[in-house]
Amino acid sequence: MASNKARRIAKELADLHADTSSQVQADTVGEDVTKLRGSFGGPPGTPYEGGKYEINIDIPSEYPFRPPIMKFATKVWHPNVSSQTGAICLDTLSTGWSPVLTIKSALISLQSLLSSPEPKDPQDAEVAQMLIKNPKEFERVAREWAVRYAGAPKKNVGEGSGGATAESIEAAEKEAEHREQEANLAVYEGYNKDLIDRFVNMGFDVDRVVAAFKYVGIDRMGGEDYELEEAYMGDITARLLGEP
Repeated sequence: MASNKARRIAKELADLHADTSSQVQADTVGEDVTKLRGSFGGPPGTPYEGGKYEINIDIPSEYPFRPPIMKFATKVWHPNVSSQTGAICLDTLSTGWSPVLTIKSALISLQSLLSSPEPKDPQDAEVAQMLIKNPKEFERVAREWAVRYAGAPKKNVGEGSGGATAESIEAAEKEAEHREQEANLAVYEGYNKDLIDRFVNMGFDVDRVVAAFKYVGIDRMGGEDYELEEAYMGDITARLLGEP
């Protein structure tokens, strides 16, 4: 018998497919109903116009009481999306989530995010600074990435002199990769990334997992990966779930 979660996901996908006017789509990846791939078009009037943006969606076991875990599969130059990992900074997918929301509404929120970037609450600080200090350069690079990665048409890209070159795009990518590596070292606070990500993959934010590790007193072991004792696993999980 299908679980309540599986039935809800199936109904959400059926409703989404039946809505022929919807600008967003989603479907399962293989037979696992908790692994989805969503997509939507870049909003008109933005540097992303004409591109197709795909989203990896993982449905946590606590869904719909916890939000779906979404990341951009298509690379995008946007202050609220990591230019390296596709991680997203959006209230709807964290503190603003409600069980009455759906996969469709979350995808629509992501599409709207492309129209309304929030550089003062960034996921990618360098992109945010470019948008604040040099919005024209931001638009050029964002458009170049839309053409390069999302299949947007080349027309109206870099009109006149000063358009972003292939070299400038490559340099921006390398700089973004370097920033991401530094950010990873900082956000994990010396703990092994794979060790922390075992809990992140359950649907918890990295900072919350790190805080729980510190609260429970987990040894950093010099950044090495190792197996946690079952008792520690329980203590960490209880902390993350807000249990005393």
